[in-house]
Amino acid sequence: MTRFLIVRLGALGDVVHAIPVAAALRRAFPAARVDWLVSAKHREILDLVPVIDRRLVIDERPSALRRAQGRGGPVERVQTSGATSFLAAIRELRLGRYDVAIDLQGLIKSAMLARSSGAPRVVGFSSRYARERLARLFYTDACDPGRGGLYDPRETRHVVEINLGVLEVLGITVANPEFPIEGIDSDVACRIRQQTGGRYALLNPGAAWPNKRWPPMRLAAVAAGLRSRHDLISVVLWGPGEEVLAAEVVACAGGAAVLSPPTTVADLVALARGATLMVSGDTGPIHVAAAVGTPIVGIYGPTRPARNGPMSPHDVTVSRDAICQCHHLRRCRLDRMCLLEIEVAEVLGAVERRLSTEPTRV
Repeated sequence: MTRFLIVRLGALGDVVHAIPVAAALRRAFPAARVDWLVSAKHREILDLVPVIDRRLVIDERPSALRRAQGRGGPVERVQTSGATSFLAAIRELRLGRYDVAIDLQGLIKSAMLARSSGAPRVVGFSSRYARERLARLFYTDACDPGRGGLYDPRETRHVVEINLGVLEVLGITVANPEFPIEGIDSDVACRIRQQTGGRYALLNPGAAWPNKRWPPMRLAAVAAGLRSRHDLISVVLWGPGEEVLAAEVVACAGGAAVLSPPTTVADLVALARGATLMVSGDTGPIHVAAAVGTPIVGIYGPTRPARNGPMSPHDVTVSRDAICQCHHLRRCRLDRMCLLEIEVAEVLGAVERRLSTEPTRV
């Protein structure tokens, strides 16, 4: 039996974009063992991916070590708050006796963990495509897609395609990416269906990068448009530290939006599967929704939709990629971020185009 280890620690959207690699390995090697090393913060989505055999979790939060195992198979937790924890992680990896370790993170840390697993083959990106160029030193096999580099404007392929390109060194070519995420329901999704009559849109105002956040007032205006034009109530999502932001959208929407209850990733998946539409910036929840087939209108500023946007040809993105001077920077260097150049009417026009294009959820 061939044993594979995937190393992709985070973040949520990046983990989602790596799921097709696990699916491709399972399809190419049905009897293989496919394990994944992930950070505790971003493990939940992998609990819903049945093609993964074992989830190895690096956890910097001691309290999380006491939590029960998640759905989808055994979970190993390794605390990594210091050097001893890092060594404990390496010891755990070595027990897996992997044949191939695949680093999709491209950091020195992730490359070291992949190499330290003891796998005779360690696969990753070339220096031009690794997030930290020195990560390449830890690989036995490196993939170089050959279009300039990870953030080079000439690189127009989606990050999912770039990730899958790593498998070519193993003789695997993938034409159609798969996102095998289990269909589930949740109490939160049931409550939202009852509250909205079963037809709702999802709005997501938050993002880790400030320059990915479209103003709440404008998102509230989109909610008002969704109600008046399509009789859709908007459910406003929020994560840690984002409740005030979400509440502002609801307060300004004139009754067209409701605040989501606190959600787990499983709740997000269930909500996304039932939504008629999602409107969001480039952040984890939009990538989860896109992966499960939710119709999307994406609002993009410092990141490129061609690389990070939804993959469905039916989905619509509104972007200022052409004028952005802060590509892939967490904070805008200018007095006015490019996202502010996107007006409500443009997003509502994108909503109309998306909802008039099949397939939609009605």
